[in-house]
Amino acid sequence: MKKPFLSLIVPAYNEEGRLPNSLQKIADFLASQDYLSEVIVVENGSQDRTAEIASDFSQAHANFRAESLDGRGKGLAVRHGMLIANGEYRMMLDADLSMPVGEINRFLPPESDGADIVIASREAPGARRFDEPEYRHLGGRVINTLIRLLALPGLQDTQCGFKCFQAEVAQDLFSAQTITGWSFDVEVLYIARQRGYSVLELPIDWYYNEQSHVEPLRDTVHMFKDLLTIRRNARRGLYGAAS
Repeated sequence: MKKPFLSLIVPAYNEEGRLPNSLQKIADFLASQDYLSEVIVVENGSQDRTAEIASDFSQAHANFRAESLDGRGKGLAVRHGMLIANGEYRMMLDADLSMPVGEINRFLPPESDGADIVIASREAPGARRFDEPEYRHLGGRVINTLIRLLALPGLQDTQCGFKCFQAEVAQDLFSAQTITGWSFDVEVLYIARQRGYSVLELPIDWYYNEQSHVEPLRDTVHMFKDLLTIRRNARRGLYGAAS
């Protein structure tokens, strides 16, 4: 079987309400492209029908597959998807599709300009946010300030859930990932910098979804703890050189 050009990884936790519509939008978009693709939906720890919905959809669409994991954490789901993917490019998508699927090709050659990693940014010049409450935006900037001070200076938005990696880069970085919760992508980007990979921050249109799983106060505390863990891991040499 020919290797797919693009793998899309969709972590899904308690997403029975949004998942059917999101998967259909992804399927419709990919059907209009001239490259081979696969979609991996990774459910872990849901208490609703997310796993069943993902499984049913994958049985009806040949390039979709559903995975279920016992453990919890978005980082666990994304890592699993990235490491079993077959695509030359591997991209994570939040299940709410707060970034329109039509933007996906901007993360790929030739528009990616040769970058090893392309990350969506709600803060880079040209980005636009729609319908987001001011308190949520402010909370996000507080978290990103912590990230820039303690781990990733210069990157304006590390937490947007749309990131694309060249295959060998994804294999290297996600094999080294240790954080399985919400802060995993900060760790992955930190390791990427340690190993000299290039990161392009791409401005996008982003639409706020009031059903977001983010809880600002709780997640800020968790992020601070995880940032300290990342710095400690780096001092211990856990991130080393590329494998």
